[in-house]
Amino acid sequence: MLNEFSLISRYFSRHEKSPDAAILGVGDDCALLAPRPGRVLAISTDMLVEDRHFFAGADARALGHKTLAVNLSDLAAMGAAARAFTLALALPSIDEAWLEAFSDGLYALADRSGCELIGGDTTKGPLTLCVTVFGDVEATRALRRDAAAPGDDIWISGTLGDARLALGGLREEWPLTPEDLATARRAMDWPEPRLALGAALAGVAHAALDISDGLAGDVLHILERSNAGARIDLDALPRSAILANQPAMIQRQCTVAGGDDYELCFTAPVTARDAVLAAGASCRVPVTRVGTITAFDTRADEARIVWTDGDGKPVPLALRGFDHFDD
Repeated sequence: MLNEFSLISRYFSRHEKSPDAAILGVGDDCALLAPRPGRVLAISTDMLVEDRHFFAGADARALGHKTLAVNLSDLAAMGAAARAFTLALALPSIDEAWLEAFSDGLYALADRSGCELIGGDTTKGPLTLCVTVFGDVEATRALRRDAAAPGDDIWISGTLGDARLALGGLREEWPLTPEDLATARRAMDWPEPRLALGAALAGVAHAALDISDGLAGDVLHILERSNAGARIDLDALPRSAILANQPAMIQRQCTVAGGDDYELCFTAPVTARDAVLAAGASCRVPVTRVGTITAFDTRADEARIVWTDGDGKPVPLALRGFDHFDD
């Protein structure tokens, strides 16, 4: 029977070290990690809770991937390179087959991203997965939320809405064919952190974040931190062919208020359009211009975001992003 320490040793410890490894990793009271010369550490934490962030009985390998992916997405949004992460697990019981699959999914993405597991904790309890991720970036090139400027273009990477489309299909909010549900569910279960794109945009874009709780809510973080407004074209929001075949209201629900996209939303000056397109092409990630940052007067009685159609006409929209405490 495995105990806490044999569980860590079997599934979450590696003895080989890469040239860029932490000074001290798994097995001590603390890990020791130094930033690269001329760079600062970028640190983020995310938690996934069963029945809140994922369904009970979710595929363990996909869950291992997603647990790390949502954290790496935060590094991507800062233009940072991945270095290392810690993992805290609350497990209802020790299920060796589940742990094997979970660690396989976790390490597959960690290896591909050059990100080393350097510590963490395990305990018994409702299934909860918590990662703290460490990266580094040149301080003057970090993509901060407070750097958007009036006149900036607003861009989105990849496509939006498939994860929300899959969730709605699983909840029977709308009908989906088995084939469409399987395709959309891959976006929900296997998000791809845009690390290469984020690094390519460092020094090109002004502000950025990753879209985890829906565009309508997340873009507000940039606008509020930058004291700015936005004009966003609903018809320009990038969507998959599957989502584009859905009724218009489902499309808007998924692209504007859907969560779990983990695509980048970023702003850049008009003069950087060619550079932004080149960054997307070099990383093989489509990037779409969807709007403009505008000046905003907090004393004025006006909306911070003006949503429009493709002709530039304002569209009344009551949709908002996901709130973890809004039940």
